[in-house]
Amino acid sequence: MVNVQKIESISDFNPKRVKKYFFLWCSEGEVSISVDHKELVLRKNQVLTITSGQYHCFRRIGEAKGYMLDFTLDYICKTEKDIELIFQNSLFCHFDYNELISINNPSEIEQELRKIEVELKEQPFQYLESVHSRIELLLFEVNRSKMANGGEIWKPEALFLRFLEVVRNNFEQNFTLKEIALRLQTTERKLNELAKLHAGKTAQNVIYGLVISEAKRILQYQDKSIKEVAFMLGFQDQYYFSKFFKHHTEMSPSEFQSKFKN
Repeated sequence: MVNVQKIESISDFNPKRVKKYFFLWCSEGEVSISVDHKELVLRKNQVLTITSGQYHCFRRIGEAKGYMLDFTLDYICKTEKDIELIFQNSLFCHFDYNELISINNPSEIEQELRKIEVELKEQPFQYLESVHSRIELLLFEVNRSKMANGGEIWKPEALFLRFLEVVRNNFEQNFTLKEIALRLQTTERKLNELAKLHAGKTAQNVIYGLVISEAKRILQYQDKSIKEVAFMLGFQDQYYFSKFFKHHTEMSPSEFQSKFKN
């Protein structure tokens, strides 16, 4: 549901994929970490967020200090406003955009994370509600720093975010846009309007982008054949999947897979 630990206590350096959202804070030193196919370095007074479903692997921690907070979507998103806050300004992004965010008031971040650590350890009355509120304060502070540093405002509607979640949680089903609209009790037209507004592309192209991102993760981190990957993503024909993948990446699935194995 929700956990926090000090970065300096991390001892697992294997790639992992967890259905949780991660908030990493570095207060001293620097942390080298892989997120999907990106190599990142988190430095002093910076925050990095990792979206549920992304692979991450700590490469080097050294003398770094800070916190790693993780929580489930069900825990943090009680209302539509919660959903919008989590994804506002791409803090947690379904489009594989992991930004290193410099914090202007680091003492605020450190203070809230320490309080969360104490709350989770001692578990006083209504501690989960208290932690939920403190996570919101963390996200407010990160958003303020991002805006102060010239970041753009991006406020997606809750319906668009639920659309992304349906796609990401049902790759094997290969739902059509019409089927997704029915599940969300909306229309294809509405989803296309939201996709154009928030992503600058059609809803179908948003789906294609999410499928390609998932394909890359599986090809890089899982020991699967091309045929198995195709079936995991709802393709009945591996040759069509290969053609689809190459069209969007200019590489065949086997070429992409070999790139990381080598």
